[in-house]
Amino acid sequence: MVLTSKRTATKATVNNNQRDESSLSLVHVEQAQPLSVAPIISSYNEKIRPVLDALENLRRLNIAKEGIQLPTIVVVGDQSSGKSSVLESLAGISLPRGQGICTRVPLVMRLQNHPLPQPELLLEFNGKTVFTDEAHVSDAINIATEEIAGSAKGISNTPLTLVVKKNGVPDLTMVDLPGITRVPVHGQPDNIYDQIKDIIMEYITPEESIILNVLSATVDFTTCESIRMSQTVDKTGLRTLAVVTKADKSPEGLLEKVTADDVNIGLGYVCVRNRIGDESYEEARLEEQKLFESHSLLSKIDKSIVGIPVLAQKLVQVQAMIISKTLPEIIKKINEKLASNANELENLPANLSSVADAMTAFMHILGLSRDSLKKILLTGDFDEYPEDKHMHCTARLVEMLNLYASDLENCDESDAKKNFLMEEIKVLEEAKWIGLPNFMPRTAFLTLLQRKVKGISYMPVNFVDNVWDYLESVVISVLNHHSSNYYQLQVSTRRAGEKLIAKKKKNSVQHVLEAVEMEKLTDYTCNPEYLLEYNRLIAQQETFLKEVLRTDEPKPTHVKLEGVGEIDVMNLRNYPHVLSQAFDLKARMIAYWKIVLRRLIDSIALHLMLSINELINIDLQKEICNDLLSPGGGGIERLLEESPSISGKREKLSRSVKVLRESKETVARIMDRIGIYD
Repeated sequence: MVLTSKRTATKATVNNNQRDESSLSLVHVEQAQPLSVAPIISSYNEKIRPVLDALENLRRLNIAKEGIQLPTIVVVGDQSSGKSSVLESLAGISLPRGQGICTRVPLVMRLQNHPLPQPELLLEFNGKTVFTDEAHVSDAINIATEEIAGSAKGISNTPLTLVVKKNGVPDLTMVDLPGITRVPVHGQPDNIYDQIKDIIMEYITPEESIILNVLSATVDFTTCESIRMSQTVDKTGLRTLAVVTKADKSPEGLLEKVTADDVNIGLGYVCVRNRIGDESYEEARLEEQKLFESHSLLSKIDKSIVGIPVLAQKLVQVQAMIISKTLPEIIKKINEKLASNANELENLPANLSSVADAMTAFMHILGLSRDSLKKILLTGDFDEYPEDKHMHCTARLVEMLNLYASDLENCDESDAKKNFLMEEIKVLEEAKWIGLPNFMPRTAFLTLLQRKVKGISYMPVNFVDNVWDYLESVVISVLNHHSSNYYQLQVSTRRAGEKLIAKKKKNSVQHVLEAVEMEKLTDYTCNPEYLLEYNRLIAQQETFLKEVLRTDEPKPTHVKLEGVGEIDVMNLRNYPHVLSQAFDLKARMIAYWKIVLRRLIDSIALHLMLSINELINIDLQKEICNDLLSPGGGGIERLLEESPSISGKREKLSRSVKVLRESKETVARIMDRIGIYD
């Protein structure tokens, strides 16, 4: 027999002919019959019981943790809406009552129709089973609730399961949730509403959940908090069934409420009368029958939507509908999740059992790390990190080098126009000596050079610091990635990587400081561009000086010097005797400064590339081996200890695979038994 269902959500109407009922091939459900005191059961096909048992087994296995939701009828309602009375009438037992929240934990009610001489009741919670009876079930629930949620008035999301095996009850599984309240009473936390809302939303959000919304006839349905919550996850009401309680307390306008359906109850309404006082359940049902048959207003409501037996029948229909809809998908998800987790578990690295295995794994990891670093740092191959731009190292290093070069070329020391010739004039004034005129004192040039080099000396140091900080993040990331399965090796390689980078950084900083000191010490280059630039500037000297020293009016305030720009010459007229020599000194400095900057860029770039090559091809493997084999490294035997992350992952996957296999077997047995095939 193939499990199918056809579901049409409709509004409550006066006549049976105006409602489309769900049609099911899983079970045969009787049409609503005239109310009597017969047991509240339908001719429910016995093949559904094994399915419910299977679903309960899946629930006990906590398969929801695997991301697989089970079909569930979830009972929600505002506080004092009559939820407990409805469930009592369905189960024929007494539930906890009193002021405030009576249900403080999710109560999973499993009703099973059994032809037993005496009902059997048991509670399951916190891994244990407690047997009880009808006379003491309410007290037993209270005791179990206190053990789960505490003796105060707080709530908990840990479920409590109540199994009721009794002659005449419908085969149903429902989850009763705490009633919604906004105002905390004494002993309740201030955020009691938020806690209850979170629990309710967790249960009613999955598409597999059917929402049994309990509404009091005494209130405006549109103002009910339970309606607002259910509408946030089921806007069209296609999986919401409403039970209207206390019909005898507020019969006026009830027909119009369930007929108009202003709140989108897609699965329809059922109006019921609550049990009053010490009435037995049989007496309560007789009174309910009389009420809806004889009351001047309530008798007008269609008999297909009134009474506890009708509610039981509808819940049976809804339960069959949701099972028929979701069971094939549940089986599919179990199979897919099992295959995925089993494959992931199989692909986890095997535990190393010998030193030889550990050495093989160690050398393999070193080789992989070296190959990865060669790709991303030397050849610019990013196939291992296509989307992670941080690991596109050659491009990032070029960006850092270009930024460093730009900073050097745009700093104050490289601004040839700034205070043009004034610094040269001051230095020449202080470098005067007794001797032949027109000789350029070398000390003047060196003084200016040393000032400029000192002014930029921090920049190359900062540059190599930044480069090695970046390289450290890259190297550690690669080492962590390839050693992730071996915790002790990961610790050792990280420590070795950090030590090595610190050494390389120190060497680079020393190299930079030496390069800076060399530039301060002497002025030398064999680069022909120096003379080309000097000659280009000195060729403009005569023209420039004529413009500066013009005597006719108007005297220019700025003179253009090719290769430098517009020069402010107002102050220069005060030093006619030294302008020629100062211009010559400036031309030499401009030409030579370009050579200095180029050396500070090129030599450091070449040094860094050499250092990176040595790090990858020589230093890294040596440093890691030294660290691992040092007295504090623990030796290669440390690799035999499995990483906590891998150990935890292995345990989690093993547990998941076990649960999924049990779930698959559970469902398979039931599928064979009831003849349902996907």
